[in-house]
Amino acid sequence: MGAVDVHEVVVTEIASLLKEGGRPVPQLRDEDVLLETGLDSLGIAVLATRLEDSLGYDPFVKMDRPIYPQTVGELTEIYRRFAPSDNA
Repeated sequence: MGAVDVHEVVVTEIASLLKEGGRPVPQLRDEDVLLETGLDSLGIAVLATRLEDSLGYDPFVKMDRPIYPQTVGELTEIYRRFAPSDNA
C-alpha cells in the first residue's frame, strides 16, 4: 500500500464536515485557522475522531504534553509527526 497523503486526508475530512453542516467549503490552506474554516469546537472534535478512523491512529494520545493545533497546517504536522512507523 502506498503512502497516505496526510494533508489530503485532513483537507478532505474538513470539507466533508463543512458540506454535511450545510456550510460553504473554502479553498483550504495550511495557514487557515481551524475555527475560521466554518468548524466550531465540536466540529474539530468530530474531525479528530474521523481522522483517527481514516488514518488509523490518534496522535494526541502519543504526546507527552498536549498540543492544540490552531491551523490546518499545524493539524497536518501533528498527524505527520506522530504517524506510526512502517517498521513497527
